[in-house]
Amino acid sequence: MMHEFVTYADGTLVVSSDIRKKENGEEYIIVSFERPMEYGFDTVVFELPSYNIVEKEGNFSDDEIAVFKTVVERGAGYFFDIARGGKIESS
Repeated sequence: MMHEFVTYADGTLVVSSDIRKKENGEEYIIVSFERPMEYGFDTVVFELPSYNIVEKEGNFSDDEIAVFKTVVERGAGYFFDIARGGKIESS
């Protein structure tokens, strides 16, 4: 299952997955940034906790990707809480 986190002003949607397991039993989640374009999507997908980019398509700039990496690094705890069935509480 995917969980919507935020939609930025330019239409970029940020979603994160439930906990997934690799063959070796290691837990991970993915966080995806997708922006609709005229003929498809710009997409960058990170795997946490490694923060590696596992998919990249389209025209996100290096600066945009650097911001996205900061988002996943700073928000990793929130993404894992959501993946484990928690909720993000707004104040």
